[in-house]
Amino acid sequence: MDENNSNGSVWTNSAYGSIKREAALSGAHYHSQIHRKSTGKRPLNEREQEANRKRSRVRARVEHVFAQQANQLVRSIGQGRVGVKIDMMNLMYNMRRLVWLAG
Repeated sequence: MDENNSNGSVWTNSAYGSIKREAALSGAHYHSQIHRKSTGKRPLNEREQEANRKRSRVRARVEHVFAQQANQLVRSIGQGRVGVKIDMMNLMYNMRRLVWLAG
């Protein structure tokens, strides 16, 4: 958990959900946005399904940004150059997104 998390929310999928983790998050004053998991014996009720849908809408927007850059290898000598290359990739993504939204 990052102390610099100014939002105070933790967003993960159901693989990270457990009673122990929920207690640790609330003890550290974080708001859990972990998806709920169903089992064969206990399917999710309507309220839990709707909560998962709302969380998925937010997570999908964030994950699409990372998916655009997932298979792009950055090779360079020095951390400074790699940082500039990654910044340029982010800038190009934002420009493509702006053109798409404006178009």
